[in-house]
Amino acid sequence: MEFLNYHHLRYFWVVAREGSLRKAAEKMHVSQPTISVQIAALEEALGEKLFHRDGRALTLTEMGQQVRGYADEIFSLGQDLLSLTKQRDTVRPVRVRLGVADALPKMVAYRILEPVFQLTQSVQVSCWETKVSDMLVELAAHRLDLVLADEPASSGVAANVFNHFLGECGVTFCAEARLGTKLRRGFPKSLNGAPALLPMSNSGLRRSLEKWFHNTGVRPRLVGEIEDPALVNILAVHGLGFITVPTPVAGETVARFHLKIIGHAPACQQQFYAISAQRRLTHPAVIAITSKRRSNLFC
Repeated sequence: MEFLNYHHLRYFWVVAREGSLRKAAEKMHVSQPTISVQIAALEEALGEKLFHRDGRALTLTEMGQQVRGYADEIFSLGQDLLSLTKQRDTVRPVRVRLGVADALPKMVAYRILEPVFQLTQSVQVSCWETKVSDMLVELAAHRLDLVLADEPASSGVAANVFNHFLGECGVTFCAEARLGTKLRRGFPKSLNGAPALLPMSNSGLRRSLEKWFHNTGVRPRLVGEIEDPALVNILAVHGLGFITVPTPVAGETVARFHLKIIGHAPACQQQFYAISAQRRLTHPAVIAITSKRRSNLFC
């Protein structure tokens, strides 16, 4: 049976945190060659390079970044153990690692996460934001506890993941004040030929919008397809086109970005999901998120 040498891991961890061999050597009161030998031994044991070396500069490899994450957790637990044995007052926080889809509006993400911060236990949340397909790989490897998205994971993208429906809501059309005032008159027909900043064509919301446009008999002029909700808000502020936001957070959005509401489309539904690697949920923060659906969050 193989065992990890935590002595080697600690040398790596300090170098990763300090950013250089020199700073790590000063902190640990050892020579730089000693640290280099320890890291080389760890790399040999793992069979992976952990640093890119360019002269004196050190940067973590992709594997090095992952090992750094595990080391953070390992040595944090070790410090908790020392505190416990020395009878120090310490409450270890509930740690939850979340992936948040690029396309998920940040105000909606906050509402989904809100019950986590209302837990009686101390909580520590780590959030990653990238493409859902990449996060599902991390989820399947148990490097994430949950992924939040505006679409369910398809069976063809990742195996052994489970979708938990959180809720759905209609959308609200918004724009910069002058454009919004113009388009508000005669809504929804006013959207015909109007400049539009829409979600990507492969998204669930875009499909729902296209269906609504068809049923309403309007054809906006596509100015841009934007995946990032933060960027689309900035483009809208500069009057480049109208946008859609989830109706439950429309008031907050127009107030923050000084936009104007054009109209509402309750029949155009945007959905929200939590995706887990387990069917039976046990993590208290994950349970807090997924059980929120019972309180009609998006009504």
